[in-house]
Amino acid sequence: MEQTGLVLEGGGMRGVYTAGVLEYFMENELYFPYVIGVSAGACMAASYLSRQMDRNRTVNIDYAGDPKYLSLQNYIRSRQLFGMDYIFDEIPNRLVPFDFEAFSNNPEQLVIGTTDCETGKPVYFDKPETMGDLLTIIRASSSLPFIAPMVPFRGKMLMDGGIVDSIPLKKAEQDGIERNVVVLTRNKGYVKSQPKAQWMVKRTLRKHPLLAKAILERYRMYNDTLSYIDEQEAKGHIFVIRPSKRLEVGRIERDPVKLDALYRQGIEDAKRLLEDLQTWLAKSGQPISK
Repeated sequence: MEQTGLVLEGGGMRGVYTAGVLEYFMENELYFPYVIGVSAGACMAASYLSRQMDRNRTVNIDYAGDPKYLSLQNYIRSRQLFGMDYIFDEIPNRLVPFDFEAFSNNPEQLVIGTTDCETGKPVYFDKPETMGDLLTIIRASSSLPFIAPMVPFRGKMLMDGGIVDSIPLKKAEQDGIERNVVVLTRNKGYVKSQPKAQWMVKRTLRKHPLLAKAILERYRMYNDTLSYIDEQEAKGHIFVIRPSKRLEVGRIERDPVKLDALYRQGIEDAKRLLEDLQTWLAKSGQPISK
């Protein structure tokens, strides 16, 4: 029986859209044997696979207005807009506990993408490798350039997985998953622009020139990936879920009203597409996990 994967894009606070989609999947007990995500996509995937309904909304909307979560004060104090210790330690270990046991006991595979700062290449971690280090790896995958520090892990310096593989569809295919559901956090027709102030990127990252190169080339990689997604969608090889309405949320949005609206949009888009998704899954022989 052919397996189907779930591929989750990052996007900072735009990831609450993915949270809404996954919430609806949980409501309908729809789980995939293979899940891969980067940055916010990896964050949302963890609570989805630990079967903790409403946790993504609580963490990423209810807490988003807390200065310890996201604020200029954080940047002034520690050179990071997002309070990474708060988000990846205090919240999951104390305030909104993450169910590590449920996560470890579920049958699904989770792959998390990161970027190696020395080589400018992707580094992926699968579920066995993440056990015991899950929060560190997700933190690395979510560490955005210039607003969060690099994360040391197993002899490497790691950052946001979206730098080098923003939508890891081809990695899923390399892992043998030929049919995938892809959740995007940009509207149809979006095209990423070439970055400005390239001299600043090169200067700031002069000790990591290959990382700087990857950041400057990201727009090209991203747009090529979107073109590939369009091709695969037209062939029926993938099923794409993306925001149906114009985005009002940016990467570092704090407004709970806007965040909640995007979260609700994710739920509504998943609900609207569920019948089509089930038909598509049936063609691939994909079992609906309950």
